[in-house]
Amino acid sequence: MAMKVDLPTLQGFFASAPFMADLGVQATGGEAGRVCTALTLAPRHLQHTGVVHAGVMASIADHTMGAAAQTMAPEGFWIVTAEFKTTLLRGARGVRLECEAWVLRAGRQLSFAEAEVYAVAADGQRTLAVKAAGTMALVAARG
Repeated sequence: MAMKVDLPTLQGFFASAPFMADLGVQATGGEAGRVCTALTLAPRHLQHTGVVHAGVMASIADHTMGAAAQTMAPEGFWIVTAEFKTTLLRGARGVRLECEAWVLRAGRQLSFAEAEVYAVAADGQRTLAVKAAGTMALVAARG
């Protein structure tokens, strides 16, 4: 049986990952094979030119793809990233990042997911900043 997919479970999943919690990434919704997250931007998320650091955007894309794959993983298995690629389409500026990730193929050993990261302006306008793709591996949870 796969993980329960409701907002409190997804929020707990992100809160239990220290790096995601430190960045401020929070789950905002999801269903089996699809997860949405958001990050309210602060000066610590920016690089020297004033745009969001690429590492922040790659991190939100990676963990959101992993969470989407985790929603489809059998009980007793964790998803870990085997490989991922990010394409930075433009510098991200705004008040918030929003990420949408989905599983294209869930296999017995590997899953393939994609994500999009949007920069959201104060007026709510969303601009696509990053496209990402990842291969996620299933590993037995150690108890």
